Amino acid sequence: MNKKDLSESDIKAKFITPAILNAGWDELTQLGREIFFTDGRIYVKGKLTARGKRKFADYILFYKPNVPIAIIEAKDNKHSVKGGIQQALGYANTLDIPCVFSSNGDGFYFHDKTATNGQIEKELSLDEFPSPETLWEKYKQYKGIESNDVEEIASQEYFQDESGRSPRYYQQIAINRTVEAVAKKQDRILLVMATGTGKTYTAFQIIYRLWKSGVKKRILFLADRTALIDQTARGDFRHFKDAMTIIKHKQIDTAYNIYLALYQGLSDSKSTDAYKQFSPDFFDLVIIDECHRGSAKEDSKWREILAYFNKATHIGLTATPKETTEVSNIEYFGDPIYTYSLKQGIDDGFLAPYKVVKITLDIDAEGWRPPKGYLDKDENPVEDRIYNRTDFDRNIIVEERRKLVADKITEFLKGNDRFAKTIVFCIDIEHAEGMRTALANANADEVVKNSKYVMQITGDNEEGKRELDSFINPSEKYPVIATTSKLMTTGVDAQTCKLIVLDSNIGSSTEFKQIIGRGTRINEEYGKTYFTIIDFRNVTNHFADPDFDGDPVMIKQVGENEDLTGTEDETTEEVITDIVDGEEIEFPEYPEIEGGGDIVEEPRVKIRVDGVQVKVVNERVQYLGADGKIITESIRDYTKKSVGEKFTGLDDFLNRWNASEQKKAIIEELEDQGIFFEPLKEEVGKDFDPFDLICHVAFEAKPLTRKERAENVKKRNYFTKYGDKAQAVINALLDKYSDDGLVTIESTEVLKLDPLNKLGTPLELIKAFGSKAKYIKALKELENELYKTA
Repeated sequence: MNKKDLSESDIKAKFITPAILNAGWDELTQLGREIFFTDGRIYVKGKLTARGKRKFADYILFYKPNVPIAIIEAKDNKHSVKGGIQQALGYANTLDIPCVFSSNGDGFYFHDKTATNGQIEKELSLDEFPSPETLWEKYKQYKGIESNDVEEIASQEYFQDESGRSPRYYQQIAINRTVEAVAKKQDRILLVMATGTGKTYTAFQIIYRLWKSGVKKRILFLADRTALIDQTARGDFRHFKDAMTIIKHKQIDTAYNIYLALYQGLSDSKSTDAYKQFSPDFFDLVIIDECHRGSAKEDSKWREILAYFNKATHIGLTATPKETTEVSNIEYFGDPIYTYSLKQGIDDGFLAPYKVVKITLDIDAEGWRPPKGYLDKDENPVEDRIYNRTDFDRNIIVEERRKLVADKITEFLKGNDRFAKTIVFCIDIEHAEGMRTALANANADEVVKNSKYVMQITGDNEEGKRELDSFINPSEKYPVIATTSKLMTTGVDAQTCKLIVLDSNIGSSTEFKQIIGRGTRINEEYGKTYFTIIDFRNVTNHFADPDFDGDPVMIKQVGENEDLTGTEDETTEEVITDIVDGEEIEFPEYPEIEGGGDIVEEPRVKIRVDGVQVKVVNERVQYLGADGKIITESIRDYTKKSVGEKFTGLDDFLNRWNASEQKKAIIEELEDQGIFFEPLKEEVGKDFDPFDLICHVAFEAKPLTRKERAENVKKRNYFTKYGDKAQAVINALLDKYSDDGLVTIESTEVLKLDPLNKLGTPLELIKAFGSKAKYIKALKELENELYKTA
């Protein structure tokens, strides 16, 4: 057989794989074939979600497990030897791999990132493929690994157990870069990884490799919440077994290797600082979790701990590095050694995209001024001034506002999933307590069945805190709704949280991102593939922050008299996608601490009023364009403009449509450009398919419904040239098109669906046309007839 007739799989099997093995690569431990390194982005359409394509490399070569040093992109022999090099370079840049190859079976085309002055690209014959030792030397050069000591640390094995779990590609990069940096004596290191991407697992592997290599013998892991310490100890760190301890009640035992501790457990202003029971050089590695918090501030008590152990290597972990005129992570740690952003996590399909419902209440938008002589619920006069969004629930309580917020949340849950785990972020503890009451009343039918349906989970509420583990446990049904203020803003691993409600004022983009992180985890086993944000405080204006790196699927503003039961259905396919009271969460100089580090706030004196009319106002739908920016013009105008940029006119569109082998490709191309067919259907009509929506909205042509198009084809009797069985198949396809649209009938899978499956097996239906090729030809004719313009 001619080599050019071989498939890509054959080329790999007959030429590329043998050449790699002949160069001395071990097939079991060093040769990775067709390695998927992303999960495929989640696309949201209405209440349905689908995965996009996963990215995979034809070959990744490892010097040791989880240490990739080369990537190879294979092509069939119709391509040149360098045909896959650009694709391979894109993957190599993502995966942090220095040696890049392309092959068509004739040889290899080699791109060498270590070649600074020499030839960066060259062709190699099949028998010239480099050995593992050759490429390891290039990897060491690329990474600046110059001494044997550094090499020994950098090649330390990862932790592996019988579960077979291995790090994702970005965790692998973060771990390898950090271990290599420590081996090269870098003493301040910053890792930025989006919430939900496994910072704790990454930290575990870093600690394990450095500990096992002997370069770091005593390690301190610092966090600022009891929940973070508990989750860490029960999670990946459990593998440290008897080598690990949690510092509690300031009791210090120097017999361990791995120490987990709260900042507040080591230092406060009430008694002797516990950390001073250690000698300053006791620890040689300190990991600072959520380092954007107090440790970022130069004059904080937390920074005193780091200064005391200043001879140790300090590694900061955060999803949201803090950079202001007064506080800086980068000033302390230096630039991040690696960043894996929220946007990248969503693009790769490791994080859940999200949708936003914006609800504007009239008193929030316009303010509320009490009538002359107005008295509060305690019969005291209310100060005559305009109260606005920042006042409500902080300085003044409007009972009707809380009730309306609770009603809208309940409305959404009833219309979508009554048991969707929900976090309601409030101004403070009193607000969280009040919202629990309002939500309990709005959901009385469920609360009477189980009082834990709604719970207040705040720093001062012992009953609520005891239920935190149940809330974040996917297998626990209750609690469903958690009202909180500060306690759940960071470190709460709520895998199945499907709804986040923002009813607190936020001035900090850092906190905004942190709160969004409560919902970004995916748990497909429990149906969690995306989540929704309901925003009552216009907090989502932080999307406009140029540093914000994760885009929502959609932003919808709900208007007066509009309910939320259908909100999910109005959501478009992607163009994809943190809250307190407007200031960075910091522990005060003299914190009131209960239960090991939870925040207990000073109560505020608030005015409480009722009898105020509150309603929802301002209906406007906003979408994100293909460039990730908010579209504020109407969906019709935006569609017309976008289509006009792609096609010169109606004829050009018709020619492209009719010439396309599969219309699905045109539809997907338009969607990728940012055309939103679902909201167009809501506005123009649900019975029109994408062809008619485009013709009508962009070119002002009269649209036909799918049913009308199907009936027109039947009237023409075009398919009488086929036998009775084939005609029956065509008529069934027309009925299916009328019901479900074009994309459904373009796939041969339609032959397995009702009503076609009632006519026979797929093989029998295809045989009615003579062959598969003739069936596909008839389907093409059917499409041409459906979209005939004359």
